[in-house]
Amino acid sequence: MARGPGAHQEQRRAEIADAVLAIVADRGLQAVSLTEVAARAGVSHGRVQHYFPAKEQLIAAAFDRGNALSSARIDAELGHDAAGAPARQVLTVVLCELIPYDAATRAHLRVRQSFAALALADEAIAGRLRADYDRFHRQMADLIRRDHGHDRDAEAEAVSLVALAEGLAYYVLIGLTPAGSARDRVLAAIAALYA
Repeated sequence: MARGPGAHQEQRRAEIADAVLAIVADRGLQAVSLTEVAARAGVSHGRVQHYFPAKEQLIAAAFDRGNALSSARIDAELGHDAAGAPARQVLTVVLCELIPYDAATRAHLRVRQSFAALALADEAIAGRLRADYDRFHRQMADLIRRDHGHDRDAEAEAVSLVALAEGLAYYVLIGLTPAGSARDRVLAAIAALYA
């Protein structure tokens, strides 16, 4: 565990990012402001601005924090030996984590979708997301290859599965599709991959 001033700063940044996630969960991204975040985090407006001078930086921090919390949920579900878990189980847990199923995942995925929307107008964010998705797609493709070898186009399958899950997540967030139905569609796509 890290110690010293750097650890305190990282803890403060995480608390501020958690405040953003809590605001998004309660009232949506439009309610996020430096003042609201400061009040929720229990710090001064200046402290928030010190760490995150612009709203886009707050959203980016919440995006990173949400991803870290999501990874922790995935690890907890897979158990202590996530690296040794069956590929299909990992694929299922990871893709189902992209479907909002409670307040925490709903907030995380709202921030995730909002961050993606910002990328449409900001090339720096778009470049970051391209790199993140490239890494994520490779990880999913590697899982597919573990069970199917090179008999399939694992990269194309990975992109399709991630796009399906994220598209359905958006539908869940806007109230078009129930979370259970979205999850069932993702599970059906994984089952078809293994048929």
